[in-house]
Amino acid sequence: MKNFNISAIALAIGLIFSAGAMAESMTKTQYKSQVKNIESQYKVNKAGCDSLAGNVKDICVAEAKGKQNVAKAELEANYKPSVEARYEAQVARAEANYSVVLEKCDDKAGNAKDVCVKEAKAAKVRQIADAKTQSLRATLGGSK
Repeated sequence: MKNFNISAIALAIGLIFSAGAMAESMTKTQYKSQVKNIESQYKVNKAGCDSLAGNVKDICVAEAKGKQNVAKAELEANYKPSVEARYEAQVARAEANYSVVLEKCDDKAGNAKDVCVKEAKAAKVRQIADAKTQSLRATLGGSK
């Protein structure tokens, strides 16, 4: 679980910097350019996994796909800011973290693997519940 926390922190830091670089108001051309950049970065990240084998490769691919999905959701939240878009970005982050942790659980066996999977599911449920709570607060607070 310690590796998961480090990966999640690194992913969050990367997303903060990438989201900060995007303008508040973005043209459609800028948006499309960012989508292409995300796709290109995914291809680079995935290609970096090609030299790996076994579950290490699976983890690498899950991380690459997760980064792509989170970046797209963050981009959408910046392009069309709304409570729902921010919620979807948080859900994408939870899904990405979950996918990576599940792959890491595959390295374990027996009870340790079962515990790992249950902890991963619990973390995902908790993250989605937190996103719903934040979304509800923002909706009730009147902010979009």
